[in-house]
This record gives sequence, C-alpha cells and structure tokens, in this order.
Amino acid sequence: MMSVGPFSVRIIILALASLIAWLVARFMRRGTSGDTGKAAASVLLDALLVGLIAARAGYVARWWPEYGAAPASIVAIGDGGFDWWIGLPAALVFILWKTRRARAVRLPALAGIAAGMLAWGAALGTLTTLQRATPGLSSLRLQTLDAVPEPLARYIGRPVVMNLWASWCPPCRREMPLFSQAQSDYPGVVFLMANQGENAATVRAFLAQEGLTFSDIVLDPTSLAMRAFGSRGLPTTLFFDAHGKLVDAHLGELTAARLKDAVQAIQQPSRR
Repeated sequence: MMSVGPFSVRIIILALASLIAWLVARFMRRGTSGDTGKAAASVLLDALLVGLIAARAGYVARWWPEYGAAPASIVAIGDGGFDWWIGLPAALVFILWKTRRARAVRLPALAGIAAGMLAWGAALGTLTTLQRATPGLSSLRLQTLDAVPEPLARYIGRPVVMNLWASWCPPCRREMPLFSQAQSDYPGVVFLMANQGENAATVRAFLAQEGLTFSDIVLDPTSLAMRAFGSRGLPTTLFFDAHGKLVDAHLGELTAARLKDAVQAIQQPSRR
C-alpha cells in the first residue's frame, strides 16, 4: 500500500530522509565545532523548506488547469504532488548561496543532502520490491449490483482505477463527481467503483440521489479489497496497469491533478 493516513508513502519517506539529512548535517563535525554543526543543520532545514516549496510550485504549475479550477487543492500536499527534479536543485542552490561566506558549513550541509538522497533512494527501492509482491487485480472476485460474482480478471488488458468507497464516507462522496467526469475523459481506462460493506439497495439509492452513473460498479460486502491491498481507510484509490499490476495507490480524497497524473502514468506502456 502506498499511503499512510492522509499522506502518500512518498511523503512519509521524504520526512524520514529529511530527518536523516538533518542528523548528518548536525553531527558530522561534532568533534570540531558544535556551532558549525548547528549552523549546517539550520541551513539544511531552510534548504529543505525551499526545496519543498519549489517542488510543490513546480507540480502545481505543471497541472495548473486542475489546480486553478480548485485553488484550495493547492495546499492539499497529502496528494503527494511534488516535482523533486525541481525541488532538489532549488535546495542545492540555496545551500551554495547561503554558505558563500561560511565554507565550513557548506560541507556538512551538502553531506546531509547526500545522505538524505541515499536514504530516499533506498526506501523507494524497498517500496518497489514490496509493491511487486502485492496481489494483482486478478486475485479478487467481488459482486455486481445483482449479486452475480464478478472476477476482476476480466479487466486485464486495460488500465484500471479502482476506488474503494462507501456512501457514509464524506470524502468519498466529495470525490465521486471527479471519477464520473474522468470516466468520460479517459475512455480507455476502467474506473471501477468498489463499494465497501453496503448492499445493492443502498448503493443504487445513493447513486440515484446524487445523479451519478458509472459503467463499472461492484460490491465488496466483506471488504476483501481493503484487506488484500492493505487499505486502512476510505476512500482508497488503486491504480493498476494493463497487466493488472498495482502501480500506485492513494488513501484519502484525491485532487483532480493527482488523479490526472496517476491516470496518465498507468496509460504508459509497462514492463512485466
């Protein structure tokens, strides 16, 4: 699973990598000068903030039509929308500028950045390995609204966005129109709405009340999908490639930009 609480796992990894970077900068020259370590750690924290803001600003600029249509979503950083290829250079440039008259501080600050990047890379590699061991789409067999068994293996061959939701869940309700629109915007992608724990009458009544229509909707009375993919809350959105392999996941309400980004990613040719 690739989310923890309302945050993408990548955000959690970033926080841990930042902590490692700070510790390295703070204690690298502990034996020579405590003031140098403190100064390096302070510069590093400022650089991380600058890099984070630059990374978010770059991502928002790249998906501006979506963020511009819903400005409040710009600060919804839990969606994991950051362009690190913008943020990292910004952080490095800041360190070089900030330490232009304090060269002794520069080395531990840069060493902290390097340590953080190594930790980031190692954690992402581990995450990729764990992801490969996650069950695929074909492992599930749910139900149609008419209580007919529905093997999800039938969707193999097309990218699939699987949303785990319930009608009692406020963020689920808020993001439903987003998926309804995406269904029209991306006809080559299956948007599979998997209701968790409710009966067909409840689901039909909710969809009718909200004026929503979905081509692919299934019931998951015992929340098999939540257990299979390690979801700890609703809504959860799972992104599968055309081979039925889990590519990405998000716990919590999606922004339009995050959805568009993830959908375009699963439409790319993938390697088995």
